[in-house]
Amino acid sequence: MKINEISFRVRYGETDQMGIVYYGNYAQYLEMGRVEWLRALGVSYKDMEEKGVMLPVVSLQIKYFNPARYDDLITVRTSLKKIPSVRIEFDYTILNEKGEVLVEANTVLAFMDSERKKPIKCPDYILEKLN
Repeated sequence: MKINEISFRVRYGETDQMGIVYYGNYAQYLEMGRVEWLRALGVSYKDMEEKGVMLPVVSLQIKYFNPARYDDLITVRTSLKKIPSVRIEFDYTILNEKGEVLVEANTVLAFMDSERKKPIKCPDYILEKLN
């Protein structure tokens, strides 16, 4: 499946007193990867929400292998696990500049009608872009 990568430097405010990225910040890094994966596909969260589609996270799994530190240049590699239906699933690998794996993660999100707050199938315009 399609893979997208983004890179950025760890900011001081994302770290603890030891200069290591606070574990909860990785969820934000995954979101950044997911948003940019969709943008590279030609879909934005803003456009989806304007069309009445929300994508809440229903599952998040993270395995930590090595710490990211202040000022490290890290890369979030995001890939779609399978063609979406009512759910869309992403796999992630976060690497440092040396290519060491810091984190492996997975998220599952559900397509939801923002008015009715009910699950819906993946919109056709997204499926068309995937084919």
